[in-house]
Amino acid sequence: MLTHIISFLGSLLGTFYIHKCKRANSKPNFFHFINDFKQHGCSKIKNKMKNKKAIKTSIIKMICFPSVCMRDPQRVEEIIKAMQKAGTSTIQVISDFDMTLTRFDYNGKRCPPSHNILNNSRLISEECKAQLKDLLNTYHPIEIDSKQTAEEKLPLMVEWWTKAHTLLVQQRIRKDLLQDMVKESDAMLKEGYQLFFDHLQEHSIPLLIFSAGLGDVLEEVFSNSMDFDETGVLKAFKGELIHIYNKREGGALLNTGHFQELKSRHNILLVGDSLGDLTMADGVHSMENILQIGFLNDKVEERKTSYLNAYDIVLVKDETMEVPNALLKLLLRKCQ
Repeated sequence: MLTHIISFLGSLLGTFYIHKCKRANSKPNFFHFINDFKQHGCSKIKNKMKNKKAIKTSIIKMICFPSVCMRDPQRVEEIIKAMQKAGTSTIQVISDFDMTLTRFDYNGKRCPPSHNILNNSRLISEECKAQLKDLLNTYHPIEIDSKQTAEEKLPLMVEWWTKAHTLLVQQRIRKDLLQDMVKESDAMLKEGYQLFFDHLQEHSIPLLIFSAGLGDVLEEVFSNSMDFDETGVLKAFKGELIHIYNKREGGALLNTGHFQELKSRHNILLVGDSLGDLTMADGVHSMENILQIGFLNDKVEERKTSYLNAYDIVLVKDETMEVPNALLKLLLRKCQ
């Protein structure tokens, strides 16, 4: 059975093994922004606002950070106003974990996703590491290929994760060593994550986190979970396989109480870092509005157009939660 979600945020923070995993505020502030996307970035919006016929809005100004790109600022404003009008009691947040809540890099060094925390640890043999790297080199280019559809990628993603899980099971990993493994890793939560969680907790806004990573590295998240034998050695992975292109609420959550518990939460703030993450809210019943934020961390020029066509707001090489935090503040305001 899949590791269960947090419904409301209070139970989440204490369960992240990542809490010791280089908290974002344990190192100096580091903001990695891109400033030269004039065509879709904030400079275009600011120039528009000088025109009397342009959108007269303080909403767009409040989220106009250097990393922000938007295809249709007016649509973004309309969604925000509709969600403001509906009120906080109708809002839920659905988020990816790796490279969305966690950093993609720090000072030019790549930060590991939760799967790689294990793959690169001392618990894995050098032979297995080489095999996992071969799988990565084979399948990751397919995963991020903007020219292939999700339907084309899906069987290959299943093939990748299944092979990787088989290799990990062969390593006979001990459960009692996982926490130290995470502490020793370079994984880091994004700057501003604590404020993001605090906003949600203060206003009782539910947060659902999907991860194609390992549920035993981060608890209380819908993810791939390990099954250990009576001696504490990994023997299998249990439950439905979750990968980047099947994070659908309707699939992973169908047999849980999530839908019933959140049946009045028809307005969605979705945060992800891949095109596959856009399916995370597919199973939400009677959805009224959805605002989709996408972190574009890598291969920016190659992937920017596809991200702008898919996400309402694209954050280019942004290692902070500044924009999601600004959006939450806006959503918590009453519509004026």
